[in-house]
Amino acid sequence: MTQRERMEAGLVYDPRNAELMKEQQMRLEKLYEFNATRPSEGEKRQRLLKEMLGSMGEGCYIEPPFRANWGGKNVHFGDHVYSNFNLTCVDDAPIYVGNDVMFAPNVTIATANHPISPELRKNMLQYNREVRIGNCVWIGSGTVIVPGVTIGENTVIGAGSVVTRDIPANVVAVGNPCRVLREIGARDREYFYKNERIDWENLK
Repeated sequence: MTQRERMEAGLVYDPRNAELMKEQQMRLEKLYEFNATRPSEGEKRQRLLKEMLGSMGEGCYIEPPFRANWGGKNVHFGDHVYSNFNLTCVDDAPIYVGNDVMFAPNVTIATANHPISPELRKNMLQYNREVRIGNCVWIGSGTVIVPGVTIGENTVIGAGSVVTRDIPANVVAVGNPCRVLREIGARDREYFYKNERIDWENLK
């Protein structure tokens, strides 16, 4: 098997392979161009994102700087995904993001991992596992999502969390390691912050 075939099969492989590095460099050049855009160049940013990402729905926005090992090649956004500053996608394997997802600043999503065996690590070998994020998820500032994790729809991940295992839908989860704090319920439809009520009548 080639190193690319090993990579795509989820096996341990050598990411320093010349063929892989050549493609990565090409894609990182495009990412550099995106990060160098001016705030007024919204149309250019959208064009570049469509060229960079594996797939992208309607109404998506990424605030530069954006970091991605493969320039976003393996990042798949649904509709209306918003990312604040410094989203890092270690996208050696696919990252699937649903609709209406929000990323606060300084979020890291990693798909690449390294074996525990020092004999393999000293040769810089790695393997990859995809990450999936469901619809309408909010990821708080400074969160780290590790390889192989799935986060269910509507869930909120609190700031500073390290998500090391799957998180179910419709919960608030926080911590290191990230754990479910509570379910999202009726009270969340009445209050937006502590005891401050949502003025639904003025939002329509």
